[in-house]
Amino acid sequence: MALTFSLDPPVDAALRDGLLALWADVSNAGGAVGFVPPVSVDQVRPELVRHFVAMAEGRTRLLVGYDEEGAVAAAAFLTYNTHRLMTHWLWLYTVMVHPSHQGRGYGRDLMAATADAARTFDGIEAIRLTCRGGTGVDRFYGSCGYKEVGRVPGAIRVAPGDDRDDIVMLQPLG
Repeated sequence: MALTFSLDPPVDAALRDGLLALWADVSNAGGAVGFVPPVSVDQVRPELVRHFVAMAEGRTRLLVGYDEEGAVAAAAFLTYNTHRLMTHWLWLYTVMVHPSHQGRGYGRDLMAATADAARTFDGIEAIRLTCRGGTGVDRFYGSCGYKEVGRVPGAIRVAPGDDRDDIVMLQPLG
């Protein structure tokens, strides 16, 4: 079964709770989405609230993938660049597919859906993201059309003695 995607779905309790659970579950499965396991929904909540504020201010858009039961199974945040000389590209943040859905092609579906969504935004020509080195996710993004355009060695400290590269990737939409 394929996911059903929705851009900018109404924020209600079900979406909030689904995103919180998704984010915590992805983090606890080792996903590089801003936390290191173990993490609780309560620890994720302030970060989700920051995304919701950015959405309310029109700075961020949310793409959600729902599974066949209608549960939140995937999500990504597309954030406009506020620098006046860089408004032709946007940031892709917090790309997540629930661990129970791994291996079904949903990650690739989510990446294609984010590119399709971004192509509908006025003036957007590219998507930029960063990812944590040492996870292999840079190879996945590469297979989805992203190119590595920069790397900061050791910029992400996962734990004492465990520093990872911050990898910058870009996908032109043309």
